[in-house]
Amino acid sequence: MSITPPDLAAVQVATAGEALIDLIAQSDGRYEACPGGAVFNLSRALALQGVNTLYLNPLSRDRFGRQLAATLAGDGVRLACPQPVPQSTSLAVVGLDDTGHPDYAFYRQDVADRAVIADSLIQSCHRVPALQMVCTGALALAPEDAGRYLPWMRAQHQAGSVVVVDANLRPSAMPDLQAYRRNVHAALQHADVVKVSDEDLENLQVPGADAVARARHLLDVSGAALLVLTLGSQGACLLARDGRQWRARESRPLAVVDTVGAGDCFLAGFMAALLARKTGAGGARALLTLPDDAGHSLLAHAVASASLCVMRRGCVPPTGPQVRARVEQASCLFD
Repeated sequence: MSITPPDLAAVQVATAGEALIDLIAQSDGRYEACPGGAVFNLSRALALQGVNTLYLNPLSRDRFGRQLAATLAGDGVRLACPQPVPQSTSLAVVGLDDTGHPDYAFYRQDVADRAVIADSLIQSCHRVPALQMVCTGALALAPEDAGRYLPWMRAQHQAGSVVVVDANLRPSAMPDLQAYRRNVHAALQHADVVKVSDEDLENLQVPGADAVARARHLLDVSGAALLVLTLGSQGACLLARDGRQWRARESRPLAVVDTVGAGDCFLAGFMAALLARKTGAGGARALLTLPDDAGHSLLAHAVASASLCVMRRGCVPPTGPQVRARVEQASCLFD
């Protein structure tokens, strides 16, 4: 009989995908090296909001890899692969436009966070008895990584975990956009919850008269029960497969410093609030059955989490108490 290590016994969420260093352009021409990557940011944000989180991918033994590992550990994230690997750390060169919106160029050949196979991801999750939810997305949806992540997602869905996919498209990093779109759609067939932005919908070429109609179409053709759509300054919308939808937005304009990590923090707030729901029997999938009053509460936590992020420079995920305090301020308007 296998024995679960004590540090894994309480893990609720396992995350799989990129952990990299953002080289952020400064006004004087220098670059600042900051830990980043969508799944890395999400893992930190979940842990800081009180979710017991396990990061599944390996990290490099180089200086940047040690920085990534220390940052995750400092925020309370467990590592499924505590031993570093010889491959180098992934890099992203980041520029910010006048509105603080980032653009990226990625360097990801033969890198540490891609030194993983489906079987190792599956085995890591098998060792977590309390696992309720897994999440991937962003650069993990590259078509050349389909053999790593699609079998793992399928296995987690079959095991009863809630599978969350953050589309978070990075078309500039994908030389074959058609293959990229096909793989994203393949991943969504294994999803229970999809997070997507209005920009992602355009990159996926989803049909529809507006962003909400396109999101509804994407939900209908996916395997998901819920889809959450981010709309920038216009807030967010939560769609359920049964046709219900909820909307929320900030009640007043924010003092936006930049939007780095905003979507990752949004998703962390949503997942943390979803996990906090009391469902009784029925396993993790019972979290997906929402009463009518649950949608606005989930969106309020997600929007508050993202808002606290954009008011700071870089991705500085808020803590659970900070998010709850903002929600209690009733800063959201609901439609």
